[in-house]
Amino acid sequence: MSTLQIAIYVIVLIPAATCLGEHLARVYAGERTFLGPVLGCLERGLLRILGVPASEELTWKDYGRALLLFNLVCFVVVYALQRLQQLLPWNPLGFGPVAPDSAFNTAVSFATNTNWQGYGGESTLSYATQMLALTVQNFVSAATGMAVLVALTRGFARRGATTIGSFWVDLVRSVVHVLLPLSLVLAIALVARGVVQTLDGPARVELLDPQAGVDGVLITEQTIPLGPAASQVAIKQLGTNGGGFYAANSAHPLENPDPISNFLQALSILWIPAALCITFGALVRDRRQGYALLAAMLAVLVPCMLLVEVFESAGTPALIAAGAGLESDPGMTGGNLEGKEVRFGVAQSAIWVVATTAASNGSVNCMHDSLTPLGGLVPMVLMQIGEVIFGGVGSGLYGMLVFAIVTVFLCGLMVGRTPEYLGKKIGAFEMKMASLAILGPCLATLGGAAFASALDAGRVGVQDPGAHGFSEILYAFSSAGNNNGSAFGGLAADTPFYNVTLGVAMLIARYLPIVAVLALAGSLARKTAVPVGPGTLPTHTPLFVLLLLGTVLLVGALTFVPALALGPIADHLQTCSR
Repeated sequence: MSTLQIAIYVIVLIPAATCLGEHLARVYAGERTFLGPVLGCLERGLLRILGVPASEELTWKDYGRALLLFNLVCFVVVYALQRLQQLLPWNPLGFGPVAPDSAFNTAVSFATNTNWQGYGGESTLSYATQMLALTVQNFVSAATGMAVLVALTRGFARRGATTIGSFWVDLVRSVVHVLLPLSLVLAIALVARGVVQTLDGPARVELLDPQAGVDGVLITEQTIPLGPAASQVAIKQLGTNGGGFYAANSAHPLENPDPISNFLQALSILWIPAALCITFGALVRDRRQGYALLAAMLAVLVPCMLLVEVFESAGTPALIAAGAGLESDPGMTGGNLEGKEVRFGVAQSAIWVVATTAASNGSVNCMHDSLTPLGGLVPMVLMQIGEVIFGGVGSGLYGMLVFAIVTVFLCGLMVGRTPEYLGKKIGAFEMKMASLAILGPCLATLGGAAFASALDAGRVGVQDPGAHGFSEILYAFSSAGNNNGSAFGGLAADTPFYNVTLGVAMLIARYLPIVAVLALAGSLARKTAVPVGPGTLPTHTPLFVLLLLGTVLLVGALTFVPALALGPIADHLQTCSR
């Protein structure tokens, strides 16, 4: 039954991604689409407000300046809204200003599409802050990643060009034609399943079974936080943002009520990243290239889902010794249910765990800190290999394309030929930029984890000693250093130390690769096409898919295996020896 659920998920994902991918190709090519007459008016209106003509073209440096300036303004606005939320409307619980270090971390987090949350949303942020700061950033940070991917795609497609498009046009088209309509449809579907969407204050209900509090006073009433959750949940999944309206994220019943809403949200996490593979193939006029990239990603995704399901179904020796029932029966799902919602069970939790860390999403429907050591190893590895197995909207695919460039370079060295990819020769400059894009997140992850492990300020937040405690730190910096945002949950990260260090890791992991990728786009756009010859390596074949995956896994292994040996692998060996 568990394998069947994974199969259904993949079977639905592929055709849905194919249809959406073809639509996205028409959007970015400026062609007519189904809703084009309506959404085109909105697009033109926004561009007119920005003072940007639809035909604007920018060099890669101007494109990068516009992107960085826009993201800087977004950071300042989000920070200010948090610090001034006590002065804003829609604050029924009267929340005061967010602490400066937490506001900094959150502003960086949402501007970089990481959505790491060191706070409880329903107990910290007003409705106005959730809507004006976080939800808006969910749209524009996702659109930023999509814009960079489109710019890189133009670099491959153009010949002898000095420009790679307009950041403002790509940003607006991504929001207006893709993220906005899809989010509206998904939000309505989620409301129909029971996700809350209101500006009313919290609800107060009578308890069916009153309980005595710690002070001995009988508690007869419960306060249930409400708010505009569905609108944020829809874009948090579609934009691979992941920041929850509630602290429990998608494990909260008002954010993810039942298996149907769970399936819709899990599908939405990978829908656009998978579709962009098809879009890439269409825009470079060789759809085989897009399908090859999609096949490479699925070749890692599906086994990872199966592995997590197997590890969590088997449980741990400690659970077996405690007499926990790991076998499923008609009334209860089996396996390791610690930290999981019984309404989802092991299979749907495994699908989500892998999808959210394969994509740069980070939302959770179970507690990752409660996964078995090997079950927790899988999502950590998916983040550490660069979040290129689908990854964030746009960012995952341009990360995989960087690995493709490295792959053809290595293959060219093996046979003594100048490496080529999609008709463009790969030279020293392209390899330097590819190296920066790959090594930047690695530096943020390992450097941050080493720094936190060496200082008392970093170790004091660890809940569990030993290997599992190190895993908590490593997971946090793997998440921040790869723009994911999920957490093990055992690390007390809402401290000035972690708010600042994780914020710095997010900045490095987001903007260093973006600048490198835009430089790549500019360089590739200037090159002329190289005719296909007998020595040209085909990049759409199963052989290239294997070579690409080998490069991704080899770089990840060489970089992170020593750290993984100290964390989840040592934790597994200690667990088995008890």
